[in-house]
Amino acid sequence: MKTFSLVLETPAATPEATHRHYMNKLSVETDVADVHYDMQHGLNDFLLIDVRSPKAYAECHIPGAINLPSREMTAETTAAFSKEQLIVVYCWSPACNGGTKGAARLSGLGFKVKEMLGGIEYWRKEGNEVEGTHVETAPMVG
Repeated sequence: MKTFSLVLETPAATPEATHRHYMNKLSVETDVADVHYDMQHGLNDFLLIDVRSPKAYAECHIPGAINLPSREMTAETTAAFSKEQLIVVYCWSPACNGGTKGAARLSGLGFKVKEMLGGIEYWRKEGNEVEGTHVETAPMVG
């Protein structure tokens, strides 16, 4: 008796389609390790934006990041940003879609943007430097 396979129920994509999918995914996402590596090696020619609330940002954020909550992203609040420079956004954690919302708003305004997967939670879990008023006691997730 042959057992039904949930994995094989939907046929796999061609290698070409799979490659295209993952390249597209990488073009809009980055991760904590890659951002940290670039920053440590002076390769941070990107604007890092923390999309969480001003309170959360003040308590604990990635050094060099600016704070701009996704709901406040408008043509006026982003007027000083270069459309030529990549913007990297982050939020709380993998369970937060604030970074996704920020990336959608910024790209809708004509900016090149990537979302940093893992957010401040994984930045801290990987032992990377943070700054703010409550770096030791700030919540890991919002």
